Amino acid sequence: MNEKKQCPVMCSCLYFTSNKLNRILNKMAEEEFIKTGLSPSHALTLMNINRHPGFSQKELSEIMNIKPSTTTRFIDKLEGRGMVERKIEGKLSYLYPTSKGAELQSKIDKCLENLNKRYSEILGCEESVKLTEAIDKAATELEKNI
Repeated sequence: MNEKKQCPVMCSCLYFTSNKLNRILNKMAEEEFIKTGLSPSHALTLMNINRHPGFSQKELSEIMNIKPSTTTRFIDKLEGRGMVERKIEGKLSYLYPTSKGAELQSKIDKCLENLNKRYSEILGCEESVKLTEAIDKAATELEKNI
């Protein structure tokens, strides 16, 4: 059998193994979300705005765990495509889906469902849930200490 050899550090370091997992999942997500015409990150942004109309950009950054400047870039792109609108009140910017953005939600949901199904079929449903919970718990703990 012609098995791929791996660097021992790759297999024993959380940083390198999590990046490897991220690259694989990102490829799968891009393949699924292409059906929406959006990147997975833009689709997630729109999904959050659809589910929480009136969120401020600050709140969106917090729930997505991304920098405000990244949120601004995502919103600019979605706004430019007519999917999101900003309403400015004082220093705050509140986000609302347009009808075009709201109409895309069912397609986004289907893509997310397909992505979950794809990796669950490979890893097993129970293992997928356990892995997701373990990664979330680890990320939460690590975040507390940086």
